Amino acid sequence: MADPTTPVHVPVLLGPVLSAAAGMRRAVDATLGDGGHAQALRRAGAEVLGIDRDGDAIAVSRRRLGNEGMQYLQASYASPEALAAVAAFRPDFILLDLGVSSRQLDDAERGFTFRPGAPLDMRMGPTGQPAAAFLNQADEPELARVFADYGDERRARALAREIVRRRARRPFATSDDLVNAVRATLGARSGPSDFARLFQAVRIEVNDELAGLGRALPAFRDALTPGGRLAVITYHSGEDRLVKLAFREWASSCICPPRQPVCTCRGRPLGQLVPRKPIVPDADEIAANPRARSAHLRIFQAGDAA
Repeated sequence: MADPTTPVHVPVLLGPVLSAAAGMRRAVDATLGDGGHAQALRRAGAEVLGIDRDGDAIAVSRRRLGNEGMQYLQASYASPEALAAVAAFRPDFILLDLGVSSRQLDDAERGFTFRPGAPLDMRMGPTGQPAAAFLNQADEPELARVFADYGDERRARALAREIVRRRARRPFATSDDLVNAVRATLGARSGPSDFARLFQAVRIEVNDELAGLGRALPAFRDALTPGGRLAVITYHSGEDRLVKLAFREWASSCICPPRQPVCTCRGRPLGQLVPRKPIVPDADEIAANPRARSAHLRIFQAGDAA
């Protein structure tokens, strides 16, 4: 287990998150990680419900933050158990910091890294199918879909074929297997940015991340008290697109088809975007934490009760 006494880096976009949570008293950190955001929310005076599917993260945060003003739940934020707990908590602020924590990335045994010899695992929790099983069992169209949709890979079909060809000789087991398949497909000039992008695509599939986000967003919106805020930090274009479209729809007064002559939808916005555009890290934050460079923070504020 990770050492809870190890210093924690400053969480991504901490200042804007605290500004969004100003005055809030019941906050959910639905991706608790090592507790950096939760700790800041506690210091700002909020009672916090921390949720994470990673048992190590729960243990580290509990030791670091204690139990006063804190509640903990080990579960995926999109699970029925977590959604029920969030609704019962009646929060006025909910934070989702998506992606992988620095501690998970730095622990080679967790299998998120493409460093040589790392196991192909990538699971954020103790259950589910590890990355090696997905790469060894998925058929060629399924592999191609993941690399195209989640990795924006133009040669997704060729990479899928290469994986199927290689695994017929020897099953994929370590990071080297996937890195070598990428190199064989994309050529000698492929490098860390390609590996990071395609490993991320597999991780998103293994953890059902986009589907889970799609389930959780409306449930979190409905759990907010009037005037409460939902803040989401994304690191992937697919995640950001999903959040952007959901927030825009909720902030629209009419969601009927454009050519429909009479409005038959709810006829009112469910809240507003604050601000309308995403918040991104400044140059100083990116210099201090390069992993923050792709972060986008979007905030939705629920309207008053109808």
